[in-house]
Amino acid sequence: MSEKKIKVAIIGSGNIGTDLLMKILRHGKHLEAAVLVGIDPNSDGLARAAKLGVATTYQGVQGLIEMNEFADIDIVFDATSATAHVKNDAALRAVKPNIRLIDLTPAAIGPYCVPVVNLEQHVNQQNVNMVTCGGQATIPMVAAVSQVTKVHYAEIVAAISSKSAGPGTRANIDEFTETTSKAIEVIGGAEKGKAMIVLNPAEPPVMMRDTVYTLSDLADEQAIRESVERMAAAVQSYVPGYRLKQQVQFEHLEKPVFIEGLGRVAGLKTSIFIEVEGAAHYLPAYAGNLDIMTSAALATAERMAQSLLNTEK
Repeated sequence: MSEKKIKVAIIGSGNIGTDLLMKILRHGKHLEAAVLVGIDPNSDGLARAAKLGVATTYQGVQGLIEMNEFADIDIVFDATSATAHVKNDAALRAVKPNIRLIDLTPAAIGPYCVPVVNLEQHVNQQNVNMVTCGGQATIPMVAAVSQVTKVHYAEIVAAISSKSAGPGTRANIDEFTETTSKAIEVIGGAEKGKAMIVLNPAEPPVMMRDTVYTLSDLADEQAIRESVERMAAAVQSYVPGYRLKQQVQFEHLEKPVFIEGLGRVAGLKTSIFIEVEGAAHYLPAYAGNLDIMTSAALATAERMAQSLLNTEK
């Protein structure tokens, strides 16, 4: 007798939504992909889903609500845009007030969720936000430093292949910087956070690269290095292509530097360099920025589904 699974729907039949679908179909332990939702009847994602036996609609969230399958769906992933997510959440909740939404846009209606840092705190939330690709890659590193010492300032630079930045990513760049910066503070533990994104047009396309800088109180450098390495291993448990590119670097800043919003700060500068290679389930391996989002969303949904199934027992 097969174990019962939680049925899920994915809104957004573009790169992220389709990659997430493939991950659930291949690796879903507690999840069953029931519906893929789009707005383009000719999208590759909807065509693939239909071939794989997954129900589809090209009539958006309203089409999902009107489907017979909707009655059995407990979790919905939203891989559209920040603006669309606000409307989607309201429409779904009007019909199913207790439905769980996992938001892969920068809308941030619900609390930020980075699985290795704070997933257990949000298992029962009705809406969680997966921050951004840069946030999923770098916030664990900021949190790792914060576990050892007080972080005054954290700055991250996410460099991704231009080819891996679809219309949704490009439309949300302003939200990316704002959402990631705030999450660096809320989840990462930094007093002040700043985020930047670079779209690299290089050919052949480059892997996602992330650089994390923190300015903290002086602390045991080996303790920071070990904390960072433990956190990287934890992220690798659901994003196998996540890795540190080189040893963590340290610099003592004896002369204070001015940081807007904080004033003049001195201390220990820590530099962390990361590469994220995608699993190539649907997207190319260089699209690690999209892979880490879908992987984090999958890990979050699996834990939520496990909680729901345990509640039913």
